[in-house]
Amino acid sequence: MTRKITIFDTTLRDGEQSPGASMTVEQKIEMAEAIDRLGVNRIEAGFPVSSPVQFDAVKRIGAAVKNATVVGLARCKKIDIDAVRDSLADCSNKMIHVFIATSPLHMKHKLRMSENEVLSSISEHVGYAREQGFDLIEFSPEDASRSEWGFMVKALKAAVAAGANTLNIPDTVGYAMPDEYGDQMARLKKAIPELGDTVMLSAHCHNDLGLALANSLAAVRAGADQVEVTLNGIGERAGNAALEELVMSLRVRKDIWDVETDVKSEYLYPTSKLLQNITGLVTPRNKPIFGDNVFSHESGIHQDGVLKHRETYEIMNPDHIGRNRETLVMGRHSGKHALKEKLEQYNIILHGDQMDSLYKKFIVIADKKKEVYDEDLFTLVSEVLGDLPAGWRLETFQTWTGNKVIPSATVQMKKGEGICLGTQAGDGPIDAVFKSIDQCTGTSGRLTEYVIQAVGSGKDAQGQVKLQVNFGGVLVDGKASSTDIIEASALAYINALNRREMMGENGVKPEMP
Repeated sequence: MTRKITIFDTTLRDGEQSPGASMTVEQKIEMAEAIDRLGVNRIEAGFPVSSPVQFDAVKRIGAAVKNATVVGLARCKKIDIDAVRDSLADCSNKMIHVFIATSPLHMKHKLRMSENEVLSSISEHVGYAREQGFDLIEFSPEDASRSEWGFMVKALKAAVAAGANTLNIPDTVGYAMPDEYGDQMARLKKAIPELGDTVMLSAHCHNDLGLALANSLAAVRAGADQVEVTLNGIGERAGNAALEELVMSLRVRKDIWDVETDVKSEYLYPTSKLLQNITGLVTPRNKPIFGDNVFSHESGIHQDGVLKHRETYEIMNPDHIGRNRETLVMGRHSGKHALKEKLEQYNIILHGDQMDSLYKKFIVIADKKKEVYDEDLFTLVSEVLGDLPAGWRLETFQTWTGNKVIPSATVQMKKGEGICLGTQAGDGPIDAVFKSIDQCTGTSGRLTEYVIQAVGSGKDAQGQVKLQVNFGGVLVDGKASSTDIIEASALAYINALNRREMMGENGVKPEMP
């Protein structure tokens, strides 16, 4: 009988820890709904104790997700567990993920706790999570791959005794080798009798050495029941095991794995594109499954082979991941119904005011361009979801530049009922615009990253600007697009400014695993 692997998606928690991948609450909700429709079994929504915004996001995701189990993360601290309990109070299908480090390095330098203190904390806090009404409890010994075997087994047994029914083995820093990690999982199946019976065994692998997928597959071969992944492989440092790579590896080579998942693979690519446009983290051209080069062939020999028979050089059908779809040409005469139908082809469903806002933005772009491409639509969706309800708005701007002119700019900004005018010179028109915004808003931001990327193709393509600004030691990301690069830059800078204001005084996130 084919074995079923549970897919635990942590794009919205571990994935969002990737530098530059922070999302607004509305963006997280839309991604959660899309990932839910994708067919994953569990969605880790966030770390609710870390901030009011995170708490609200987990709460609203718990209400929005229809099928998957919604998971909240907690350290072995009662305040964390209470935050997960309260944020998921109205969610009928919920789970808590409790963790504490078990490696000598982490216990000595980070926790400053002895082995006995760690074991006691596990028993106390997993038990406390059970008392708070959680029937599904996952426990993770952080930095498991560098933990001493005997102590880690004690920690896992303590968690099971206290009520944990999923044991997750995180290769937190991507240190393990596939044979080593697979052997560890197989040994755990023998050392803890409850595994495979009343307790699920889970793998969580990072990609620091490029081995996250290999380690995850080794875990599946060793009997793991669940694999934790992120869409596009985003996450801390080099990222996590990629959802799409795991799912398609198991599907393409089902002859040797004989396992299956509930993931609807035809939604993989469009959901990936939605995430790329929301975060601005673009996948490399040679990225497995999703890269632009995966189904492109330049070599004459390869082209000849594919033309004669696709499978000569392609082991996947692009239709199976949603890369080839019948398309509607969108333009200024396209109505809201056609736009809605187009979005649903790509696993995007907007509601109420969001759809109205998108249509208004769509009409503006359609008036500037002959055709609105799919990439334009993804960008517009990410903008609608990223709109902040309050803050600074750009009313008008004007720039002066040339080889014999000192670059300068004037911007008119609005916040609430107040209007402000700023005029500054700079090293170029964009620098002048940024300085004018600083003058107008009374801020002082230093640009640390600035990336421009064309959206779609053609001379009338939009330009998407993704930047990072240092506001007094706090790094904040901003993103926007326009057919005018200077305007896109100004809007992205203002987006970062408004995000900074929402973060409060210190803007520092609590530590996450």
